[in-house]
Amino acid sequence: MELLAPAKVNLGLSVLGRRPDGYHELHTLFAALRVGDRLWVEAIPEGIELEVRGQGLPANTDNLVYKAALAYLSAAGWPGGVKVVLEKNLPLAAGLGGGSSDAAAVLRALARLYPAPLELPSLALKLGADVPFFLGPGLAEGRGVGERLTPLPPLQAALVLLNPGIAVSAAEAYKGLTPEMWQPELDVAGIQAAIQAGEEPPYWNTLERPVFRMHPYLEALKQELYRLGLKGVLMSGSGSTLFGLAGDVHEAQHFAEVLRSKYPSFWVVASETVS
Repeated sequence: MELLAPAKVNLGLSVLGRRPDGYHELHTLFAALRVGDRLWVEAIPEGIELEVRGQGLPANTDNLVYKAALAYLSAAGWPGGVKVVLEKNLPLAAGLGGGSSDAAAVLRALARLYPAPLELPSLALKLGADVPFFLGPGLAEGRGVGERLTPLPPLQAALVLLNPGIAVSAAEAYKGLTPEMWQPELDVAGIQAAIQAGEEPPYWNTLERPVFRMHPYLEALKQELYRLGLKGVLMSGSGSTLFGLAGDVHEAQHFAEVLRSKYPSFWVVASETVS
């Protein structure tokens, strides 16, 4: 079977503080997009075979796709094996949840190939904090480390996404946080209403401050996206992808073409949220 492993953006990400376990308490709004990686999954008699196309990602046991297959098949009692071909279209370490989405896609596929009475969200959480989101609806409010999800009605939005090829690890981004950077909870209803009305959403990303300090060029790009005419320009997740809201998909495609002409080496796409 062929599956899309969609990218996500964070329509606001607030770091509320540090938890006793050393992680950070978050409040965010996850939105899945219509762009992403592609996977082809098929049953084989035994074992796990993984092929990765593009992006130079290793096809070994460290790959989250392999770990997801291993987790499901082990929990299901090894009813058979699986071959996965991963076409990597999303940039790496980009704040788009690509690896997490790939892992969730494998879990979904294996649940169809080898049905078993397993709790997929529990398996997903062991693979990563973002993985459970990609099992569910396209829009969800996230709390905790992002694993406590509240599904929300679909929200239609057209976006332009830009990644300049700067890799930012989540550990790197969070390491730069200090207590004076903590922020309050997001106004989720206000964000939804503003996006629906085509207005500037009342959101922020707490991680922009430490990431922009490490990579000032990203802050300059953010201002350029605003000057281009996009609204609600924000860094997604721990970076380094920036996105902005367009009036509709045609405007998003126009802005994407303008950016591609100016920055031919950048990853630039226009996309809609999953509705």
